[in-house]
Amino acid sequence: MLVLAAPAFADSNLPPAALANTQLRDPDKEAQAKALMETLRCLVCQGQSIADSDADMAGDMRALVRQRIQAGEPPERIRAWLVQRYGDYVTYDPPLGWLTAPLWLAPLVLLGTGLLIARRSFRRRNAGGEP
Repeated sequence: MLVLAAPAFADSNLPPAALANTQLRDPDKEAQAKALMETLRCLVCQGQSIADSDADMAGDMRALVRQRIQAGEPPERIRAWLVQRYGDYVTYDPPLGWLTAPLWLAPLVLLGTGLLIARRSFRRRNAGGEP
């Protein structure tokens, strides 16, 4: 029941943060901010980046990214701060570690298994005399 109510708790009646929906005046800095925002996961949405989400928390995170970019902070440092604060889940590109190893290795294992099954299937078909 709480899972279904989660989106309702993601929004509040407060006005959005100052830079949540306003672009920076400097197009280069806005491009940096936008590129970073597209790589950060909305923590209260399912599968959306903070650039695409309408949730209040995503707006707050967009505002924070824009404020720090405007102040001259490099995107890598902003990302590191957000990962330190919210964990690896906030990024779509988690670093390889003991906890994230299955995420990185599972596609390779599945691909290898698929290739092995396909190879055996072709060998059986050719061994059976079928064209």
